[in-house]
Order: sequence, then structure tokens, then C-alpha cells
Amino acid sequence: MVEAVLSDYRTAPITPKLRALLAFIDVVARKSVLTTAEDVADVSNAGWSDDAIYDAITVCALFRFYNTWVDATGVSPLADYAASGKRLAHEGYAPVAEIVK
Repeated sequence: MVEAVLSDYRTAPITPKLRALLAFIDVVARKSVLTTAEDVADVSNAGWSDDAIYDAITVCALFRFYNTWVDATGVSPLADYAASGKRLAHEGYAPVAEIVK
């Protein structure tokens, strides 16, 4: 399913609700200045709450920022996701007490 969504969310075997959110995020990511109240109404009418829409916009904006920053600074992205995933699976996240030290 992930491959189908990455290939084309419009034809992927996903719920209409998720398809509406991805269509909205496509607009936000590609032409945010042209995002309209109608775009927001469409995704809201598909069943997404205002908070979920806000969160989706925020995640999209942050990834655009991070990608632009990485590209422009030449900082290489984290490459070892598999090792990080294994560590998190076995050790979890650091306890808050360790972070605060």
C-alpha cells in the first residue's frame, strides 16, 4: 500500500478520508500560496478535525523547511535509519530524566 501511495495517492487503495488529506497536503506542499478556504473545507468535509488539519499543515511545512535547509547547507541527512529503528525498538526513547541532566 505504501508503494501505491508513493506512486500515486489518487489511485492507491486507501480510504476516501485519507485521500482527501493527501490531496490537501499536495496543494499545501506544491502551491501553499494558492491554498483556499475551499481546500480546507474539502478536507474538513472528509472528516478531518481542525486540529488534524493544522497538524498536517505543520508537519508539511516543517519537512519543507528541513529539506530546504539540508539541501542548501549541504548537511547530509541521517543515513542509518535501520540502526536507529533497531535501537529504539530495543532501548526505547531516553527517559526524560536523562535528557534533563
